[in-house]
Amino acid sequence: MKRLSFIILLTIATKFTFAQFPGGGGAAVITGKITGTVIDSLTKKPVDYATVSLSRSTQTKSTSGALADEKGSFRIDNIKPGKYRITISFIGYSPKIIDPVETTPSKLDFNLGNIILSPNSKALAEVTVIGETPVIENKIDRIVYNAEKDVTSAGGNATDILRKVPLLSVDYEGNVSLRGSSNVRVLINGKPSGVMAGNMADALKAIPADQIKNVEVITSPSAKYDAEGTSGIINIITKKNNLEGISGSVNSSIGTRQNNANLNLNIKKGRFGFSSNFGGNYSWPAASILDFNSSGSGFVNAQSGKNTTERLAGNGSFGLDYDFNTYNSISSTLKFSRFSFGTDGTNNATSQIGSNLSSYIRTTDNEFGANNYDWNNDFTHKFKKEGQQYSLAAQYTRGSTNNDYTTNFSTDPLNEVANNDGVNEEITFQADYTHPFKKVIWEVGAKSILRDINSDSRAVKVNPSNNNTTPIVGRNNIYNYSQDVAAAYSTFAFTLAKKYGFKIGGRYEYTDIKGSSTPALAQAPNFANNYGVFVPSAVVSKSFKNFQTVKLSYNKRIQRPSLFYLNPFRNVADSLQQSQGNPTLKPEISHNFELGYSTFVKTTIINASVFYRRTNGIIESIVTPVTENNRTISLQSYNNIGANNSFGFNFFGSVNPVKILTLRTNLNINSYKINVDNNTINANPTQTDKIYLLYNAFVSASVNLPKGFVIESFVILNSPRRTFQGENAGFNMWITGFKKEIFDKKGSLGLTLIDPFNERKNFSSSLTGANFTQTTNFSIPFRSVGVNFSWRFGKLKAGAPSKKRGVTNDDLKQGDQGGGTTTGGGIGGN
Repeated sequence: MKRLSFIILLTIATKFTFAQFPGGGGAAVITGKITGTVIDSLTKKPVDYATVSLSRSTQTKSTSGALADEKGSFRIDNIKPGKYRITISFIGYSPKIIDPVETTPSKLDFNLGNIILSPNSKALAEVTVIGETPVIENKIDRIVYNAEKDVTSAGGNATDILRKVPLLSVDYEGNVSLRGSSNVRVLINGKPSGVMAGNMADALKAIPADQIKNVEVITSPSAKYDAEGTSGIINIITKKNNLEGISGSVNSSIGTRQNNANLNLNIKKGRFGFSSNFGGNYSWPAASILDFNSSGSGFVNAQSGKNTTERLAGNGSFGLDYDFNTYNSISSTLKFSRFSFGTDGTNNATSQIGSNLSSYIRTTDNEFGANNYDWNNDFTHKFKKEGQQYSLAAQYTRGSTNNDYTTNFSTDPLNEVANNDGVNEEITFQADYTHPFKKVIWEVGAKSILRDINSDSRAVKVNPSNNNTTPIVGRNNIYNYSQDVAAAYSTFAFTLAKKYGFKIGGRYEYTDIKGSSTPALAQAPNFANNYGVFVPSAVVSKSFKNFQTVKLSYNKRIQRPSLFYLNPFRNVADSLQQSQGNPTLKPEISHNFELGYSTFVKTTIINASVFYRRTNGIIESIVTPVTENNRTISLQSYNNIGANNSFGFNFFGSVNPVKILTLRTNLNINSYKINVDNNTINANPTQTDKIYLLYNAFVSASVNLPKGFVIESFVILNSPRRTFQGENAGFNMWITGFKKEIFDKKGSLGLTLIDPFNERKNFSSSLTGANFTQTTNFSIPFRSVGVNFSWRFGKLKAGAPSKKRGVTNDDLKQGDQGGGTTTGGGIGGN
């Protein structure tokens, strides 16, 4: 399977490559660029957003152009050697014409330097030009949340950012769901990351908010995307400066909950670009108070205590890219990260089976660590025909986790020590081609993912007096799992009658999986399986007057389980609540229908949609009472529960009632109705027969005051999260941020407050099965105060727009902390 996938992609790559070089179409013409900076003649300050038009020398018909940035700098690319006429214009200024501007084969680039614009004597007394990007943008296939424009995001992490993104819901543990479904794929800069194959909630806490530029929520992915993610895709885009020169930024925050630091350094010189980023996050030790009760047929369990969790994370990246000419470019990026947390706790527990009652004190030291690196390489070739191009990409990803714990019981003279080393390794090859016809854009491509997962589990009893160890029967094994995916897709996009837009496509994915355990275990049997799935997608949109758009879409999606769900390692650090993956899980299949409406009227933005989603073989956590060693425990695992039919509605609105004030609101409502089709699952029929309504909403207001002072406030509300066995805690929070620009808008100082009137918050969950009930309550520190600082440095010129490159693996169901056990931890914040 691996050899076949590689041969297919190698054939496609060879065909594409030989079609572009000598013998296949002639050599490409090397082109250059024209740059400059527009300056006000009186104030000597940059004229931002001035219009720059390019035409042939002595001619007035524009053939190209650019828009100056906020520093007055502009750049026009793809300039062939010749003589040109440059026209610079802006409201309130007299136009400036420079003719001729000549580039030659020996000097392809021409820098005009500072271009002085003089105010027009007939201009209005005052002209205000607004070029500010809004916090939230509505696009035809996605919603974009511009995190760098959000004052309240400073000092937090990615979890805090996602809580404020329309359509998304994030619970108190950091588990993310899209329109009520946790089956969502998270990408970083359009690419997967091996660290997400583990516990996604923990991985997101390791990304400082100051690194994030924006977040894209894609609810109707085309067939070009991997078929993974039954509810859609979340793409987190990090900051990258594409301006020419040396530039960078420093961001830091210190707070009562967590601390962040981040450094960006970028070098752009001609056709060469280098980018780097280093960041870290540290959370002060936070104490969570636990109360747990479980009872059922013949048993009663209770547990209470305190656990202290401390988190530390670091990440970085290096990127190189080079444009040989207008038509050929390469890039290479290496990303790495480290995330760890430690939990120490003491709990008082009682366990009763029949008339046999036991009481004991449990002390636990749990250490978790995750290391990950991703190496991406790609080549892009553009043809002379506008929009025609192909790209070849390869990615190597390696993510490793280490989970160690030591547990001691007051009634047992022996300590239990266990560790689990998990490795997720992937090699990906991808080829994409785009061809524009007269009225149709055709995309076609192929992809191969070779994935290997290894889990090494060890558990022993240790005698503290002499350190002698005794292996625990059935809990020492090595589990190997391989999953190879070969895919091909094709899409067509076209417009009819200038008002109707269509994008249709299909994707076929073939999956080959194998699993084996040494020694063989009942919970991890050896198996092999393969299957193919065809995934169609279609989007139809119609534009009306006054910027109104109606969109109807359908897509089929698949969700394969990742290491988090498959890992058979059994974590028994808690004597009454234990967890274990399920290697026999099958993928989910969903069908998604959506009808959406959006409009823009003056300063008001409205986006509303209704949707229906049918998910077969849905994967959910399942808690089952298991009696072992004269004690009944709650064992959490995962299973294909059945089918879920979900109807939903989403509304987002933004308005500027006055110039300085922006109000935004978002509301998601969706239904949850599970049809359990596995009779062996421990379910309560009275719960699975019901239809539940879930919601999440936010209201925000931002005020832009003179002299660069901004105030912003968010209120977030999430309903309890349903599972087929019960519900997990709801979530709400209030965030207020203050920011003052300093250093001539190159820096800022800020203050962030999170729930100032709630020192701690309680989060309760309840589960009910056919023969048991279980309740859990966590009390965790919540109130947070933090200060943050940001500074941008460097002398820059306008750069070319960045090119979208690289592999995009979005084909695995990523882990969360489900609806069962937890060891505490914290909410993002300062």
